[in-house]
Amino acid sequence: MLPVTLQDAIQAVRRGEYTAAELFAAFRARAEAENPRLNAFLCFAEPPSTFPSPETPLAGAPLAIKDLMDVAGLPTTAGSPRFFGERPALQDAEVVRRLKQAGAVILGKTHTHEIALGITGINPHHGPARNPHDPQRITGGSSSGSAAAVAAGLVPAALGTDTGGSVRIPASLCGVVGLKPTFGRISTRGVLPLSWNLDHVGVLTRTVADAALLYQILAGYDAQDPASQDVPLEEPLPMLEAGVTGWRVGLAVGEYIEASDAIVLEQVRSAAARLEALGAQVIEKEVTPLLAAAQANGLMVITDAAAVHRERLAQHPEWFGEDVRQRLERGRATTSTDYVLARRTQSEVRRYFELFFREFDLLLLPTTATTAAQIEGLDSAAYAPKMTRFTAPFNLSGLPALSLPYGQDERGLPIGVQLVAGHWQEAKLLRAAYALEQAG
Repeated sequence: MLPVTLQDAIQAVRRGEYTAAELFAAFRARAEAENPRLNAFLCFAEPPSTFPSPETPLAGAPLAIKDLMDVAGLPTTAGSPRFFGERPALQDAEVVRRLKQAGAVILGKTHTHEIALGITGINPHHGPARNPHDPQRITGGSSSGSAAAVAAGLVPAALGTDTGGSVRIPASLCGVVGLKPTFGRISTRGVLPLSWNLDHVGVLTRTVADAALLYQILAGYDAQDPASQDVPLEEPLPMLEAGVTGWRVGLAVGEYIEASDAIVLEQVRSAAARLEALGAQVIEKEVTPLLAAAQANGLMVITDAAAVHRERLAQHPEWFGEDVRQRLERGRATTSTDYVLARRTQSEVRRYFELFFREFDLLLLPTTATTAAQIEGLDSAAYAPKMTRFTAPFNLSGLPALSLPYGQDERGLPIGVQLVAGHWQEAKLLRAAYALEQAG
């Protein structure tokens, strides 16, 4: 039987149950067999001529990469092949380089909402990515294929990107762990931008420990990335089991939060009760800037994206899918005044949360207000604000945030709860998520 988690895959190689080459071949065979049903992968990589040593941190484990990041020898189409074509990348993105250096082998590139500007995974060029829990439903996006591949066991772990929730939303809808670190913690060099001000690289895994391992490998200063910050790194793995005794946890409440399905709110409150049982003090708190933060993030995303893709939009607007073209044109029409006001909101929101995390160790709220929608008939552009209402504020603020699978709705569809910590506090965030996961 193939290992399910990244840690299991590493140990299977080290124990001699598989060689790294055998593990790659087995996962590739499974992924190729399941991909027609789920549409998680856009292309597969050939096995390397030499596999990493079992003594490397990742021991030759296969990983998947969102098709927004360069992998040498594979095309980066960003889900928009008419613009980006089939030319292979000449070198690896910095995050891919770090994975390979740690002993990972790249299995393939995963499906994305076109240019990452959307949260459904419905792509007019490649078709929709499909949720392993119900293939008639969306995966969420834009890291659609990465979440689906991990949830379906096609790969032990995958990388995604997150500009308004694009790691955490599909993690929530597909039932996996999705971690977005602090802005500037993981390099975005070699990743096609959507917003230079909001883009994050994140990880999708089956367990919190797997997320902690990948974060520990990927995090760190990159002098060639203008957004990278040289802040000391606290390694999360040694602290995972330390617990949350004595912590103060803010449970987000109020009208903005209550615009969620009842079962989602029930699971968030269940998670709060579990944290209390683990020794934390949970305090209900209305987090007042969430709406303004989500709106400012949404405006900045489409405006920044229109800047990134300005020449493409001017020359061939018809090459974009309809939902993406509509959002880019709205971004192009944004006034400088509106953009400046959004940036002012960003400064105010960052200060609000700096003060918030002087009082609290953690914030708890839903990841998404609802579970996965049906693919058929869904309007991706109209649906985006509904799904990013709880995730986008933490792109705007740059705070580390994690979606943890926590229960299911009456149809068996996954629910995610979201944990947020202060800037650069990923170790603390992962420690809390691990405590919740293990208590389950």
